[in-house]
Amino acid sequence: MLGGDYNVQRTMLKVPPAARLAWGVFLVVLLLMQSACAQKFQVRDREDGWTQRGTASWYGKKFHGRQTASGEIYNMNKLTAAHPSLPFGTVVRVTSLTNGRSVIVRINDRGPSTGGRIIDLSYAAAKEIGMIQAGLMKVEVEVLETPRRY
Repeated sequence: MLGGDYNVQRTMLKVPPAARLAWGVFLVVLLLMQSACAQKFQVRDREDGWTQRGTASWYGKKFHGRQTASGEIYNMNKLTAAHPSLPFGTVVRVTSLTNGRSVIVRINDRGPSTGGRIIDLSYAAAKEIGMIQAGLMKVEVEVLETPRRY
């Protein structure tokens, strides 16, 4: 017979306050670690003629055929570069402060990922200004053309 009162007791898992505090601290530390590891690039509009001086590096074969931050496939034989804040499609002149040679490149990637550098050139661009052997070179970056916004 299915009649009568059924005394159903709910049991709740009780978590001790110390364990709740430990989990809370763990989650906060985890979030802080994640935000510290995330590389942030802030895109900024630059007027034509804007310049920046600093150290350039180059990247080549290891990244050839991989997708760039802009979605393009990296081709080490094209005149392109990675910059931390210039909009994709920006055209810049990179001039070596060592030998005076220059190259015009289009920004299609984000980087460099190593601190203290202002631009990462493709292999072809680095070859144009004679920096393949050195690996790093002091340069001036000048914005020639910024992409149109619609």
